[in-house]
Amino acid sequence: MKARLNAYTAAPETMKAVAAIEPIIAASGLEHSLIEPVKTRASQINGCAYCIHMHTKDARAHGETEERLYLLDAWRESPLYSERERAALAWTEALTLISETHAPDDVYEEVRKHFSETETANLTTLIGVINTWNRIAIGFRYLHPVKAKAA
Repeated sequence: MKARLNAYTAAPETMKAVAAIEPIIAASGLEHSLIEPVKTRASQINGCAYCIHMHTKDARAHGETEERLYLLDAWRESPLYSERERAALAWTEALTLISETHAPDDVYEEVRKHFSETETANLTTLIGVINTWNRIAIGFRYLHPVKAKAA
């Protein structure tokens, strides 16, 4: 696979604007143990290797366990995720697959049980932003770092 273009070079002001949301979300009060799994789960659904690589690495740096990362795509079948995390992951899936789900009321109601209005708005923005990054990375064929195989 060959990269198509570098959006940071092609549209630096646009990319700066998208990137400016990241520190706002990080400082929003949403816990890192929630932010990185949400980013990773959306990236899994979208098939974005670049973002999966980045956000699993970031999750580990914030103390996430290998086990929870390995089981993220099967979170419904694992007891390792809290009710708050489950609500966030369900909302992530609903919004990432918006054309199929149309953000169902039951999923929204579950999010609202666990998140304040402000947190819900921040979580929804987080999900929207990672979906934007996924589309940039996939559309322009960004490549994740690859370590050389040992001989």
